[in-house]
Amino acid sequence: MDLILWRHAEAEDGLPDLERELTDKGRKQAGRMADWLNPRLAQDTQVLVSPARRALQTARALGRGYTEVPALAPGASADAVLEAAGWPHAAHPVLVVGHQPTLGQVAARLLSGQAGDLSIKKGAIWWFQCRERDGELQVVLRAVVGPDWL
Repeated sequence: MDLILWRHAEAEDGLPDLERELTDKGRKQAGRMADWLNPRLAQDTQVLVSPARRALQTARALGRGYTEVPALAPGASADAVLEAAGWPHAAHPVLVVGHQPTLGQVAARLLSGQAGDLSIKKGAIWWFQCRERDGELQVVLRAVVGPDWL
């Protein structure tokens, strides 16, 4: 199974938090990342998105269908993200568009098997793959890409 964590692109400051929109820079970041992701994503990739406006705007840059998942809202737990994604047994690849610090906590858990915090840049993706080797599940970090690299 592939699990891609995509932090929403740069957003305006302000309140209410769920209504914050992408900045002009954020729209460009989302577009660049979507252009990089689309040719690499399987057609059957499930896209799960936080209900926050900035996350929805980031996901829309892909031009694919997506599912808004309330459990992915700001402040979600790493467990909620992994459960929503069906990790590690989902039948299809899953792309999650969400927030810090949650996505960084998911990444830390996948890499170390323990709780922790990693920093994921705005608009960046971390692409994980779970595979079975000799009867054991292994997690592989396939890519870390920030929009400023594209």
